[in-house]
Amino acid sequence: MASMNIVVCIKQVPDTTEVRIDPQTNTLIREGVPSIVNPFDKHALEAALALRDRLGGTVTAITMGPPMAKLALWEAIAMGADKVVLLSDRAFAGADTLATGYTLAMGIRKLGPCDLIICGKQAIDGDTAQVGPGIAEHLNIPQITCVRSIGSVDNGVLAAERQLESGFERVTVQLPALLTVERTLNMPRYASMQGTMRAIEEDIPVWSAEDIGANPVKLGLAGSPTQVRRVFAPERRQGGQVFTGAPEDTVPAAVEKLRELKVI
Repeated sequence: MASMNIVVCIKQVPDTTEVRIDPQTNTLIREGVPSIVNPFDKHALEAALALRDRLGGTVTAITMGPPMAKLALWEAIAMGADKVVLLSDRAFAGADTLATGYTLAMGIRKLGPCDLIICGKQAIDGDTAQVGPGIAEHLNIPQITCVRSIGSVDNGVLAAERQLESGFERVTVQLPALLTVERTLNMPRYASMQGTMRAIEEDIPVWSAEDIGANPVKLGLAGSPTQVRRVFAPERRQGGQVFTGAPEDTVPAAVEKLRELKVI
């Protein structure tokens, strides 16, 4: 196959387990919280870079977020991305997975024709695994989820293996298409010195809702049919009880404890 134009969707996520919630919107408060590139998305970026290195072409990283999300795009450049775009507008705030998928799809449309879109399987701050498939639906292209390996690309057809609960499945897809990838797919490369120097000098383009031609009613909270009713931290569990000794002694003791707790 000729060279490929690949788009990678990345997300900046909080690098902490101590999250704060906005009581008005029930969304994460990200200001003042250290951030990283979503780990799954680094594997997506590596997959795109490996395909480009093998087949030629370009890799464009795109993200939706506040101005501070530029940090994630600078890291993508340092790793080797050819182009980057930030989608940033107050109208995008509070988006659920449907509105996020729509916004990213509109940004990808503005980028122009592409052969392949690669996303991480899920984001560690939401774990929904819905945005990638949502983008594919908005763009009306086929998708392969939970990709654990990428094989040949021949005559516009890509071969891949997808992870299942009880094994794996070999599938092919006609391009253009979208993949969501597992963290077992590869080992992301480190940023190069040349890439880091280019990232420092890069002027990252920022596109607004108007720039991507988005419908305002499909953006942010207005375009989000799912609303978070309540957010709470789970109760911290106490340490369990350990039974030691010979099986003939510990098994009856464990069974008695389970009866006491009304487990059995």
